[in-house]
Amino acid sequence: MITIIVAFFSIIFLLVLHEFGHFITAKRFGIRVEEFGIGYPPRLFGRKFGETVYSLNLLPFGAFVKIPDVERVAEEGSSKVPILQRAMVLLGGVVSFWIIAIILLSVLFSIGAPQSISDEEEGNLINPKVQILAVSPDSPAEVAGLRAGDTIKQFSISGLQLPVDKIKEVQEFTEEHKGQEVIMTVERGKETFDVSLTPRISPPQGEGAMGVALVRTAEKSYPPFQAVVKGVQSTANLTVGVFVGWGQVLGNLISGHGIPKGVQFLGPIGIGNLINQAAQAGVNYFLQFIAVIAVYLAVFNILPIPALDGGKLLFLGIEKIKGRPINPRVEENVTAGVFVVLVGLMIWFTIQDISRLF
Repeated sequence: MITIIVAFFSIIFLLVLHEFGHFITAKRFGIRVEEFGIGYPPRLFGRKFGETVYSLNLLPFGAFVKIPDVERVAEEGSSKVPILQRAMVLLGGVVSFWIIAIILLSVLFSIGAPQSISDEEEGNLINPKVQILAVSPDSPAEVAGLRAGDTIKQFSISGLQLPVDKIKEVQEFTEEHKGQEVIMTVERGKETFDVSLTPRISPPQGEGAMGVALVRTAEKSYPPFQAVVKGVQSTANLTVGVFVGWGQVLGNLISGHGIPKGVQFLGPIGIGNLINQAAQAGVNYFLQFIAVIAVYLAVFNILPIPALDGGKLLFLGIEKIKGRPINPRVEENVTAGVFVVLVGLMIWFTIQDISRLF
């Protein structure tokens, strides 16, 4: 229960810092901020300092910031704030996600971060192990109840026990025992248990005998300056990876090949479940996963989709090219329409989350 609460408030924390990014950027440019609220109305408490009302609200699902001169008051249809400053305020919220990721990953690298390593890498490694990166649908691994993040500790068959900490050892063992029932000792968070499965003799193309993608990891720590550099590099690599991954999914859909095998879209419940699993695995994995979510949110928010910050930036770009603002009613209608679609997709993903969990 505690980890579920931690998962919930971790997402809220990210959303609050996102809105704070808009807030602090607006303040930096001297733009009037009408209200900064944690949670959504109805308001429980509010106090005005200077020109801004700071409020605590009943619905704990994020935060909001009211900046009329950036949002452009509908009845005025324009703003006295220069387009560049409005764009910077919008980007402030997006950039906050990347800053959060850099901070979390820098802390992680300073205290000891789990990193992927090759089988050949030896030396001063802390807790080297083989972990499951992904599980293919309808595979022996999925039937056995294995999950992404599980650690494979050892295999057993006919009294023979083989501890493993390299991917090659797992691959060789399953290759030698295709079609035979084997016992696998698995570590999940603080829990260790055995599962039985039978590696497939003829797995589908692109899948292994068990139906898992594997990664070898170990913990490494760095001095403070190096930790920050690694944090920046990792955030950049994650960002590129997200763009590439989404590009591949989009390319598959456009070409008519459908969603790539193993790709799943998650709603709030699914994401919360993964955060819960990461929290159970330990603080290092928890911080790493929150950083990954922050990067995903940054990339998603900057997409040129109305109702998102990227969509608002798109409208500002059109305003700059035209030399005058878009009709507020047109912008509102487009934004509302896309928002309805996004909510619909979120509901659909949530239903899928529930079906997978129960």
